[in-house]
Amino acid sequence: MQIGLSGNIRALRKERRLTQEQLAEVLGVTVGAVHKWESGLNMPDILLLIRMADFFDTSVDALLGYRMNDNRLETMEQRLREYRRKKDREGLAEAEKALKKYHYSFRIVYQCALLYSGFGFESGDRALLRRALELFERSRMLLGQNGDPEIGDQTICGKIARVYLAVDETEKGVELLKKSNAGGLFDHDIGHILAVCKRTDEAAPYLSKAFTSIFTQLCDTVIGCMNVFTQRGDYASAEAILSWAVDVFSGLRKGSKPNYLDKVCSILLTARAGTQLLEGKDEEALASLLSAKTLAAFFDAKPSYEAADIRFVDRVGDVSAYDDVGATAAQAVENVAKGSGIDALASLWESVSAEENTDDTK
Repeated sequence: MQIGLSGNIRALRKERRLTQEQLAEVLGVTVGAVHKWESGLNMPDILLLIRMADFFDTSVDALLGYRMNDNRLETMEQRLREYRRKKDREGLAEAEKALKKYHYSFRIVYQCALLYSGFGFESGDRALLRRALELFERSRMLLGQNGDPEIGDQTICGKIARVYLAVDETEKGVELLKKSNAGGLFDHDIGHILAVCKRTDEAAPYLSKAFTSIFTQLCDTVIGCMNVFTQRGDYASAEAILSWAVDVFSGLRKGSKPNYLDKVCSILLTARAGTQLLEGKDEEALASLLSAKTLAAFFDAKPSYEAADIRFVDRVGDVSAYDDVGATAAQAVENVAKGSGIDALASLWESVSAEENTDDTK
């Protein structure tokens, strides 16, 4: 609820070109009373409000500037999101009002927990962080109401763990992350925290697993973006993101020893040749495809699917890479070239392959 009485009295008085003394005389009050009303130091009683509204030809509601907040659950949830987005600390008071009205609602409790944790992290205020812990735990009990697929007990536990870390309860935070680490979701967090705590041997496996997960996610993301850019006709961006990924993955070789990312790079180079053909860069496309063929041969000569053969990665249990592109890197390059839907790429590959076969018969 918001009231704008003081500003409205002042605006209406000036609109009528009245001084404070003249308005006071009309209403039968002192000048000091009018001054206090307009300064927000005091409010007129209900009878004076009625007389004033009548004098200014308006309603009492309009004179008060009364505007009721929309406190329906959906609107209140959105308002809490806005407070968090704008980093408006008035949202904390609004959160407590919301919790009184909707203490049983997962959506409200969860948004309030995010609000308290955000301000708590930013200011280092432990009272706010403790309140966030309480609300996150309550939201777990209400999780059956949740309809957002991006929120689950695992993700909430991750947020709780980070609050524990912020209040220097590191062991509690790490243990909760470990218990909630299905699918390696928190490998990077656990590894980072353990490394900061100088628990090197314990940290290394988590960091290595996180690193190998990044390769898979990055490759899928790059290929996805390349497809989006290509479908939009933005071939330059498609080529650029593939080139960037090749540069990143190429820097992860241990000396001269092949690793699985060499096979990945040969696939990316083939895809890049396709985007270059679509741009009309025939010479660059040929160079990319020849590089793909050379790199595929390098990998196939001594193939390695072990994660530990990738630079910066320690041995990670029995982790090994698999894909459905081709049993060998050479087959993968051919499958990508022929299955790209770009006729010019398939033709160029046939030409490159034919040259190779001719060289072999000499």
